[in-house]
Amino acid sequence: MTDIIMQIDNLTKEFQVNKHTSVTAIENISFTIKKGETFSLVGESGCGKTTLGRCVVRGISSSSGKVLYHQDTLGELDFLTVKGKQYKSVRKDIQMIFQDPFSSLNPRMTVYDIISEPLKAMTKLSKKEIQEKVKAIAEKTGLDVSYLKRYPHSFSGGQRQRIGIARALITNPKVIVCDEAVSALDVSIQAQIINLLKELQEEMDITYLFIAHDLSIVEHISDRVAVMYLGRIVELSTTDKLFTTPKHPYTEALLSAVPKPDPEIKKERIVLKGEVPNPTNRPSGCHFHPRCSYATEVCQSEQPPLVEIQEEHFVACHHAKEMTLQGIMGIVATEEKTLEGR
Repeated sequence: MTDIIMQIDNLTKEFQVNKHTSVTAIENISFTIKKGETFSLVGESGCGKTTLGRCVVRGISSSSGKVLYHQDTLGELDFLTVKGKQYKSVRKDIQMIFQDPFSSLNPRMTVYDIISEPLKAMTKLSKKEIQEKVKAIAEKTGLDVSYLKRYPHSFSGGQRQRIGIARALITNPKVIVCDEAVSALDVSIQAQIINLLKELQEEMDITYLFIAHDLSIVEHISDRVAVMYLGRIVELSTTDKLFTTPKHPYTEALLSAVPKPDPEIKKERIVLKGEVPNPTNRPSGCHFHPRCSYATEVCQSEQPPLVEIQEEHFVACHHAKEMTLQGIMGIVATEEKTLEGR
């Protein structure tokens, strides 16, 4: 897990609203993804997670920056600029599982056609070879081979997501971007899909860029986590460190909102004041300062850089070293002590 398979370098995406107004969805995002790990992106709706994921797979073009992919045979390539035969070679290595299992599948195509389409576009396999691969990947993802002649409307949400996973896996990719891959599913189905993704990762040596807003799922599946706010990464660390000793006030607020499966535990949730700023007119300095109870004058005027304050723990906060914030374990310990004292 020490080998880096992908490096996102200063990735920025701006959307032009009109002649005079633009929205910066993501701004100078940089991080590395290690081979075989699950790297998660979390944050509230509108923070830029999906935009980042789609830029990484070239679903939309970025305004600036690089996505350096380390391939075994071709070496390091910028996936955003590679063309021709090299692009075809690399394209099959980087795939995506979409959020909505209903709209992401073509209703006029059979399951077989949906899963086999990437092979037809990216390889020169024979019809028989494609059939064998489709059957094999269908079985791996828990789909009955007899379902391959049916259309997407015949399936439940969980089954449709399995079809989407099979389509992403058919080219034997090295990196998969999972864009809210379980958020549209029931809780029991979510667990099945998460367990399936973990099994496939071990079996096929896949690396995940996992985009989510459910921190319970993120804690279960991730090796490292990056927290995004208004287009920037504000904290990045290993899962254990981030959940037990957060160093950014926004991360602390997110962790306080994670529900506990015990009705006896009464948790004090940190409610952020104000609303998410307008992305067309973002605050100066630290974007989070209008909602932060720890903010000072320097937060209003200077943008904090993302710096490493501990080993593998990066934070963009002027006061990260001074503050002691509560993580999941700290909250639980406080609650248990209170219950015992009743």
